[in-house]
Amino acid sequence: MSDVALDEINKQIIDHLQRDGRMSYATLAKTIGLSEAAVRQRVQRLLDNGLMQIVAVTDPLTLGFARQAMVGLRVNGDLREIADELASIPEVDYVVICAGRYDLLVELVCTDDEHLLDLLNEKVRTIQGVAAVDTFMYLKLAKQTYAWGTR
Repeated sequence: MSDVALDEINKQIIDHLQRDGRMSYATLAKTIGLSEAAVRQRVQRLLDNGLMQIVAVTDPLTLGFARQAMVGLRVNGDLREIADELASIPEVDYVVICAGRYDLLVELVCTDDEHLLDLLNEKVRTIQGVAAVDTFMYLKLAKQTYAWGTR
C-alpha cells in the first residue's frame, strides 16, 4: 500500500490530470492554490507510490491495430497464475479477475483477424487451466474515459 494520503489536494491534482495529463505544474499550482514546487512534489509522490500514472492514450485503429476483442475465460486452477501468464502476452492490454460467468476478462489488441486467431489459438487457449474462451470482437468504440475522479 501507499504512504501517500489521498487528501483533498491530491484528489484535485488527480482530477485535473485525468482531464489533461499535459497540464503544466505552473498551471496546476495556480488552479489548486499551491506553489509549483509543492505540486511537483505531490505529483511525484503520487507517481512513485503507484496511485496514478501519466500516459499517452492512443486510438489503436490509427496505429494499425484494426482488431480489438474482449475475451471471457473460464478456467480451472489458480486464477492469479493464469492472469499473470495472460498479462505477459504483449497484445494483452487488460486482465481482470472477476466473479460471475467468467473467471477472467482479457482485452486483446491485434493488427487483423489473422493476428487475433493466432493469438487465441497459439497463446491464450494453450495456457494450462484455460477451459473455455468466449471472444467478443469490437465493432466500434463508443466511449472510453479515464476521468472517473476520486473519492
